[in-house]
Amino acid sequence: MKYNISALLTVSVLMMSCTIQKKNTESNDYEVRLDTLTFFDQSRNRKIPVALYHPKTDKKIPNQQVIIFNHGYGFNKGGDYFVYSYLTEKLASKGYFTVSIQHELTTDHLLPTEGNLQMVRRPFWQNGSDNILFVLNKLKKMKPELDYKHLSLIGHSNGGDMTALFANQHPNLVYKLITIDNRRMFLPRTSVPKVYTLRSNDYPADEGVLPNEVEQNKYSMTVQKTSINHSHMDNKGSDEEKRVLNDFVLKYLSEQ
Repeated sequence: MKYNISALLTVSVLMMSCTIQKKNTESNDYEVRLDTLTFFDQSRNRKIPVALYHPKTDKKIPNQQVIIFNHGYGFNKGGDYFVYSYLTEKLASKGYFTVSIQHELTTDHLLPTEGNLQMVRRPFWQNGSDNILFVLNKLKKMKPELDYKHLSLIGHSNGGDMTALFANQHPNLVYKLITIDNRRMFLPRTSVPKVYTLRSNDYPADEGVLPNEVEQNKYSMTVQKTSINHSHMDNKGSDEEKRVLNDFVLKYLSEQ
């Protein structure tokens, strides 16, 4: 995944200071505060960097819901959680406590590109699922006042496969699952958690990943096609593409 100059500058600033503030242009939105920190999972001897996007307000937001976002594959360059700021900042501006996990470390093995990808990539998705669970448990201790009964998971591409695996393994912990063009890990066929998936116009999912029409109706699952390329679903997308994705995600989050 290529980074533009503005993204690299953002990363540099964040490494020098843990907290920045961004003022949104929409008057009805919250200002957004961004903090970065690194957890350490001793059982796996693994660092887990995270970015926390949260509304800047003096008043407590009652029943503030949590969203955990999971980035697409970035070839272990790091900083991937910043290249989806169009979405993570928008979510925070609407009042959600949004956590973006950096799943890739520079010392990790590269994601396999040959063989049965559903099999050879499964350990990488499992690592991501374990990261999500660890971060979630840490958050519950750090921020016990947040609403964890309505936890939403969002993930793009490889991050979407991680979230799909997590929802299959821990359905009792997830309220809503929103994948953005995951292609390999099958979505859980269930009404709880509520499942949504946004699809690109250029990359098909593997057989069995997406529910068929009967399953969609049975479990009230949403499979939404878009005219957006897979690679434009991060910050490389146009303003209109970002608006479309933001609008869909916010709509899904608002549904009862």
